[in-house]
Amino acid sequence: MSNNAKIRKQLTRRSMLRASAATLGTAALSAPSIGRAASSDPLRVGTYGGYFQDSFDTHIYPDFTSDTGIAIESIGEPTGEAWLVQLETAARAGKAPADVSMMAQVPRLKGQNSRLWAPLDETAIPNTKNLPDHFVHRYDDGSVSGIGAVSWYITLVTNTDHYPDAPVSWKALWDPANADSIGLLALVTNSFLLEITAATWFDGTSILDTEEGILQVIDKLSEVRPNVRLWYRDEGQFQQALETGEIPMGQYYHDVTGLAASDGKPVRSTFPVEGGVLDSGSWSVSKASDRVDEAQVFIDYMCHPAIQSKLSRFVGTAPTIRRELTDLTDEEFGAVASHIPPILPRYDIYNARGDWLNQKWSELIVG
Repeated sequence: MSNNAKIRKQLTRRSMLRASAATLGTAALSAPSIGRAASSDPLRVGTYGGYFQDSFDTHIYPDFTSDTGIAIESIGEPTGEAWLVQLETAARAGKAPADVSMMAQVPRLKGQNSRLWAPLDETAIPNTKNLPDHFVHRYDDGSVSGIGAVSWYITLVTNTDHYPDAPVSWKALWDPANADSIGLLALVTNSFLLEITAATWFDGTSILDTEEGILQVIDKLSEVRPNVRLWYRDEGQFQQALETGEIPMGQYYHDVTGLAASDGKPVRSTFPVEGGVLDSGSWSVSKASDRVDEAQVFIDYMCHPAIQSKLSRFVGTAPTIRRELTDLTDEEFGAVASHIPPILPRYDIYNARGDWLNQKWSELIVG
């Protein structure tokens, strides 16, 4: 295993979010050239806490400060929607616990609904041209509310002892030959099984635009139930079962599975012909912040190809920019991403119909 793989084996994107990993190595990568913008007060940047935050403290913020003159105060965010609640409460008092925050997509959308995020000036963030449109989030009036920060894939994973040949389609989840053999994420909001089902059986996720369409998709998804041995919330539980062959197929995180394979475990990650699911976090700026200019410098820096390549190598996240703009080798890119067009989560339906979806999910899928 390469030195990079050994480092990332200790600290993947998933383990950082769970704050359960060891120390990152150092990365030798030049920072992009950005005009200096000295400031007396630090820019407060919130990221997921634990070792994810530590990796930014070590590998991103010092170079950013050296290149721009903008000091960073690192803020560790709580998980889930707790950070959104804190930001909204503080904003009503005219305060910002952080100027820039890394937000999961459903909380970001809820903040957009309440117009919590300061509109960003695209001309001040020229590196946004490097991002696909789905990573540039907008208010209804077209102003920018958030910019893609990091991304990662959920793919179809198998134990190679049980499945010598890799499956080619998500349809394998429905195959009667795989009865009582599959592990799937347990929540409607993190499994994205509605999108997987829609892309696999209904020619795309537009069927999820209506409740009638969603119920059709749920009905088709319910057909996988005889094949599911475990609806999991504990990722470690499923990973162990996958590696031992107890549960030889399922959905899991591409980066983690690839690292387990590089460590000699009999597992593989496959991007089905329908695509892997591309989940992500985004940078948004509190409307209560008085540091929007400096925040935009930071976001622009994070969209630079050199920085996105650095994150892929040492954090295990997929680039939010187009691959051809990075200097990642084929091996490095394959460890975190794919050229197959992804299945994009429909965060909008979880934002608009969250309670109803959770109810139907409990009644018809995991109940």
